[in-house]
Amino acid sequence: MTLMELAGALKQMYDTAPAKRKATAIHLFGIKYADEIREAHCTPGDLLRAAGMKTSYAVEINKGMNLAEYVTVKNV
Repeated sequence: MTLMELAGALKQMYDTAPAKRKATAIHLFGIKYADEIREAHCTPGDLLRAAGMKTSYAVEINKGMNLAEYVTVKNV
């Protein structure tokens, strides 16, 4: 995936998350797309800028990427 495709997925996940689950959606993005983010050689800050979001959320994407090694996404 390209930087812009990843940024679009991030923005969509954030925008559609319930109000009290916005940070959770960012963690989930990091878990779900960790490999694609690494393969695109982009930083969480790059993704957030491209998505027009606060760069302070970079920490939350990093948490998700780190968790990706240990967890899988459930389709509920």
